[in-house]
Amino acid sequence: MATTQSRRAKVEAPGGEEQSVQVEDIVSKVGEKVNKLRLAEGLSLQQLSAKSDVSPAAIHKIERSSMVPTITTLLKLSAALGVPVSHFVEDDKPDPDPVHYTRGDARPPVYTSHKGLSLNGITGSYGQFKTAAAVAHVVPGGNSGRKQLRHPGEELVHVISGEMLFRIGAQAYHLKPGDSLHFSGAMPHTWENPTKKAAELIWIVLRNGT
Repeated sequence: MATTQSRRAKVEAPGGEEQSVQVEDIVSKVGEKVNKLRLAEGLSLQQLSAKSDVSPAAIHKIERSSMVPTITTLLKLSAALGVPVSHFVEDDKPDPDPVHYTRGDARPPVYTSHKGLSLNGITGSYGQFKTAAAVAHVVPGGNSGRKQLRHPGEELVHVISGEMLFRIGAQAYHLKPGDSLHFSGAMPHTWENPTKKAAELIWIVLRNGT
């Protein structure tokens, strides 16, 4: 982690003209965005720490803009909060029209820390909508890890091809093509592809908050 410093960077604008960009302006908004997302998910500092493997003290300092997170820390926080890492460094823009169109050949990749899982988004920005969805590809043996997952909001998965095994609380659900599973994220849960064939799903997460 590095402490916040006032600095100005030179970038080349279209046409070759140099412009001065206040890097501090971008950096100073990172903590505010982390705090806003954490509160929208109903997470305490300790809960976000457990999900992201970033200490509560570090998260607190980041939210107060007294510490600048490293790219590794941002990747961990973005995965825990369900947003791309670019969300923390892109300029704030006015809310667009409440419609988002995603072409089938232009689904943006969504970062995930889970090995064996790849996601391509099919929904609009996290700040504009409450629902995040992706087409998920799970390789044979891919799983959520040893630790049970818990988070605010809801999840809905629909299997397109292959098979998936979800454990929600004490109940196991073996999903096959055409099957769906809708559950509260507050329930301890895990998932895995127990077969030797890749699985493809539509994976939807509905977050809490307004």
